[in-house]
Amino acid sequence: MSDKLAPTERHKFTHQGQTVYEWDQTLTELNIYVELPPGVRGKDLFVDITATHLRVGLKPNPPYLDKDFAGRVKVSECYWTVEGGYLNLQICKAQEGEPWPCALAGHEIDAVQQQQDQQRLMLERFQTEHPGFDFSNAKFSGEAPNPRTFMGGMSHR
Repeated sequence: MSDKLAPTERHKFTHQGQTVYEWDQTLTELNIYVELPPGVRGKDLFVDITATHLRVGLKPNPPYLDKDFAGRVKVSECYWTVEGGYLNLQICKAQEGEPWPCALAGHEIDAVQQQQDQQRLMLERFQTEHPGFDFSNAKFSGEAPNPRTFMGGMSHR
């Protein structure tokens, strides 16, 4: 049932009318999607993930992305794949349940999108803590609380 609360659309970061990357998030992870030029394979890329920073590019060129994350990550639990012409990065959040306003620092989504993400993550937390209930049609009236800290924090972790 938790997949009913999975992100339904990706956020896009664009620069000069071009999509640089897309991203979405769950309680525990952040997913970043970068469209690759035709014919690029995993061995053509360099990907460097630290607890606070991401560097991605085509060897031997300068990085395409070279930015801090919006929060800290668990490096040992992060990985990347190339599928269907995209570089897919699965980034594990260091603080589970923390809603991120952006994937990479300085690329924040607007306040309405941030609140929608926070509401969905709060419902995802409820679903995780109470698996016998279906929260897929639940709605918040007003602002949703922070899912990481609400009512004493995430009890399921």
